[in-house]
Amino acid sequence: MQGGVPVAAGEESNRQAGRGPLAGIRVVELAGIGPAPFCAMLLADLGADVVRVDRPTSAGEQDDLLNRGKRSISVDLKHERGPAAVLGLVEQADVLLEGFRPGVAERLGIGPETCWEVNPALVYGRMTGWGQDGPLSSSSGHDIDYIALSGMLHSIGRAGGPPQVPVNLLGDFGGGAMYLAVGILAAVLESRGSGRGQVVDASIVDGSAHLGTMLFGMLSTGGWRTERGTNLLDTGAPFYDVYATADGEHMAVGALEPQFYEELLERLGLTGALPDRDDPANWPELRNRFTEAFAARTRQEWTEIFADSDACVTPVLSMTEAAEHPHVHARGSLGEYNGTLQPAAAPRFSHTPNPAPGPVPRSGADGDSVLREWRVAGAEGLLESGAVRPNRKDA
Repeated sequence: MQGGVPVAAGEESNRQAGRGPLAGIRVVELAGIGPAPFCAMLLADLGADVVRVDRPTSAGEQDDLLNRGKRSISVDLKHERGPAAVLGLVEQADVLLEGFRPGVAERLGIGPETCWEVNPALVYGRMTGWGQDGPLSSSSGHDIDYIALSGMLHSIGRAGGPPQVPVNLLGDFGGGAMYLAVGILAAVLESRGSGRGQVVDASIVDGSAHLGTMLFGMLSTGGWRTERGTNLLDTGAPFYDVYATADGEHMAVGALEPQFYEELLERLGLTGALPDRDDPANWPELRNRFTEAFAARTRQEWTEIFADSDACVTPVLSMTEAAEHPHVHARGSLGEYNGTLQPAAAPRFSHTPNPAPGPVPRSGADGDSVLREWRVAGAEGLLESGAVRPNRKDA
């Protein structure tokens, strides 16, 4: 079953063979940027059939890896039959996801209530920064604003310095897209039992705050201070930090447990008496000793020294260097797919392994083929009217 509609025997068998644990799940993605496309990419990586609804004016850049493994259909939502085209897809789908401001999908005629009229079991995923309600729900914002308001940005940085921006990994992708994906999968499971869909309201403020649950717990018991760079895991502790090497590169140190710390000292050659590491008053002196020690050798030299140890010390690699690391290479965590260096799908499954990352489609590459394959009612009329563009020939 897909979206409550039986699939003919053998239909899409070639497409779904070896497609991962979500093979057979159909997802409609209303084109956007950032976390919603990442969520849809993750579902595609796990085997879902994801159709991205692009605007006719979309350039469809083929270097946007967030669109990998999907198919693209170009729909003019301002055309009188544009919303009907989306609803035709919805009728055959398990999931629709969008990243518009609250109320935009409703104004386009493809809000949850309208979608449930044609498919009551549909899971409707909504990705926003502020959430679907609340005083800021209709305001503009970006990743940095959402994690600022959740308290997480304030927690990242060195003592005496400003908050440090963690790219957009903590907000858009960690606190946003991943929570939307988990919510969608939970709602699909529930829908299969109840036959009823529901809205998944994924907010980056909510998700990034939730990621900080351990820190809030530590804060409540006195194990975390709100002053940046003074705690165990925020570069306050000298045995959980990064250190420059003789060649200007860096090593990452995570020697939290006593036995790992002892090995760190041994490999650094710091075998003499050192102050008690459990007393934060001694951390500045220890940091100076570690800084001096790491500065005496290159990153490669330290990598070799710590290679077979349990000191929890590793080289800090660039993205291109990471692809060449023996462990990353052996796991296939990063590789060249479709001519581009990119991460492989994660996590991994023993019974239903994920496929290799699929190519990035050109915008509108799959118009009529998707309509036919999904058996969308009135497909020919939608194509003839211009509401849906046919397959893009140069795709």
